[in-house]
Amino acid sequence: MAETNKKLHIAVFPWLAFGHMIPYLELSKLVAQKGHTVSFISTPRNIDRLPKLPPNLVQFLKFVKLPLPRVENLPENAEATIDVPYEQAKYLKIAQDGLEEPMAKFLEGSAPDFILFGFTSYWIPSIASKFNIPTAHFGIFIAAFLVFTGPVPGLNNDYGGRMTLEEYTVPPKWVPFKQGRSYSPEGCNNLGSIPGGSNSVFFFIFHCV
Repeated sequence: MAETNKKLHIAVFPWLAFGHMIPYLELSKLVAQKGHTVSFISTPRNIDRLPKLPPNLVQFLKFVKLPLPRVENLPENAEATIDVPYEQAKYLKIAQDGLEEPMAKFLEGSAPDFILFGFTSYWIPSIASKFNIPTAHFGIFIAAFLVFTGPVPGLNNDYGGRMTLEEYTVPPKWVPFKQGRSYSPEGCNNLGSIPGGSNSVFFFIFHCV
C-alpha cells in the first residue's frame, strides 16, 4: 500500500509553441492536484508568459527555465512559434536541439521518476535512459493524424521511416484499408529546404496544409 501511495516527480518538456505548452500545463495541473511534483521545463520567456498557477498548486508544480541557445537567423528573444514567422520556425527547432546538454544536467541532478516530451524532442529518450528515467511522448494531435504519420520504425513492426517528401504524397502503406488520404506536392513544398535531416522533416510535416 505504501508503494501504491508513493508521490512521484514528473518532468514535462513540450515543444516551444503555446498550442503545445498549454495542454502540457493543463495535464501538469491535473497531476499536481493528485499531490505529485511536476517540473514544467521550458525557456524563460515562455514560462513567464504562461497563465498563473492556482495558489493550491504552487508547491507541487515547479517551473524550470532553460535558456534557449542563440542560433543564426533566429530573432533575438524569439522562444516560441508565436515570436517568429512560419519560415523561421525551423531555426527555433534547431535552437531547441541545443537544450540537450542542459536537459541532461537537469535530469541527472533532479532524477524525476518520469518525463513526458513533445514530438520535436526526439533526443529525450536517449539522454533519459542514461539516468534510468522512463519516458513517454505526449502528443496533442488527433489519433487520425498520428495514424497518417505512422508507427515508430522498429517498434514491433516492419515499417521503415518515410525519408522523402514524395512518400508523403501517397497513402501510408501501414493502413490496410482503401483510402485516399495523402498530402499534395504543393502542400509539402516547404519541406525540401529544411535543415536537420529526417527529424526536421518529421517536424515540419505537421505544418503541411
